[in-house]
Amino acid sequence: MNKLSWNDFEKIDMRVGTIIHIEDFPELRNPAYKLTINFGKKIGVKKSSAQITALYKKEDLINKQVIAVINFPKKQIANFMSECLVLGAVQGKEVSIIQPNLEVANGLRIF
Repeated sequence: MNKLSWNDFEKIDMRVGTIIHIEDFPELRNPAYKLTINFGKKIGVKKSSAQITALYKKEDLINKQVIAVINFPKKQIANFMSECLVLGAVQGKEVSIIQPNLEVANGLRIF
């Protein structure tokens, strides 16, 4: 495993955001959702594709907070442009999203 320096870690911009819209993403081989996430006034709204359908229903995710990396380059996924990476613990096809255990302000940085 490669070790990161503190300077390397500080380059990763992880923020808290709230899922405000969610759609199925049927164009993909593996089931996924298209998420729209509000990261607050300073950062705004970003979109992400997430393969989290094994553990989550769409209606359970609306207004839930997640943690995402927001400073990766945009990535084209089928006909969708993903602007951030929602973080989760992966076990096979099951992904458990990482969330704050209390509601906090959108846009808060994670260290």
